[in-house]
Amino acid sequence: MRLVGARKVYGDVMAVDGIDLEIEADEFFTMLGPSGSGKTTCLRIIAGFERPDGGKVELDGEDVTGVPPHERDVNTVFQDYALFPHMSVGENVGYGLKVKRIATDERRSRVAEALEMVRLGGYEERRPGQLSGGQRQRVALARALVNRPRVLLLDEPLGALDLKLRQEMQRELRTLQQEVGITFVYVTHDQEEALAMSDRLAVFNEGRIEQVGAPAEVYEHPANEFVAGFVGVSNIVERDGRRFTIRPEKVRILDDSDGASDGVRVENGHVREVAYVGAVTRFVVDLESGGEIQVVRQNLEMSSQEALEQQGRRVRVAWHGEHAYAIPDSKEQPEERL
Repeated sequence: MRLVGARKVYGDVMAVDGIDLEIEADEFFTMLGPSGSGKTTCLRIIAGFERPDGGKVELDGEDVTGVPPHERDVNTVFQDYALFPHMSVGENVGYGLKVKRIATDERRSRVAEALEMVRLGGYEERRPGQLSGGQRQRVALARALVNRPRVLLLDEPLGALDLKLRQEMQRELRTLQQEVGITFVYVTHDQEEALAMSDRLAVFNEGRIEQVGAPAEVYEHPANEFVAGFVGVSNIVERDGRRFTIRPEKVRILDDSDGASDGVRVENGHVREVAYVGAVTRFVVDLESGGEIQVVRQNLEMSSQEALEQQGRRVRVAWHGEHAYAIPDSKEQPEERL
């Protein structure tokens, strides 16, 4: 699937600014970005709900830019599920097949198959109001999968769920995508969700794509300061007129007995803030050389009281040079180390 020079304008707002994007068959691809960055508009262009003002959409090499949504081999799952409350689960899942005049026996068989895919076999007679949020989400998925599309589009589908259920559904969606073997195009503003689920992701900002790559590549080697700051938390350190990005988990607070080794940069500072959040503690350290740096430390042995007692203390922080990447300008690549 490809977007070629896709462009969409709403009044004075350039929602999508000439985007080129290629998504491989059978991959889990995520469009990640803040609200208003253009990711949902791109998804709607792929679905056919929006007509681009420029560029084109290709599915399997075929230009479908002018093809209406119901004639494209794609299906969309929305955040609000859009289930019919007066219909049973089976009727909801089979509605599209009924509209297409699929024979009753085949429709019943395909509905049962789709519900088995999402682990809701035997739920055909229940109503949406009798289901949990996660179950309703899975019914919406079954309704999309029953049509056997080449591409499944998912627009913030887990946004209405609580944290624990959202994490469970993330794992289920990833497993489901691998089992059914079709292309998933997923829209979210949740960085952890994108990193956990995707084969590749695109980071959107102001109608443009800042970076495309595998989760580890985007996280460990951000293309610019926006990506470094949006995908997770990142420290931006200035040295000798250059700006470097360092992830908080790569920075250590040294014990008194720790010495510096080759390739390790050490800075002195004072702990300004401490936030104990269970598995880890987050520190903000004001550096004596100027600026601040955030540190994330696992609570392997430290208690909450011991962590909070660090506030105000003078400390040394350290990181390996290989973990700090120069933020490139438009003419260079982030290969230099601090």
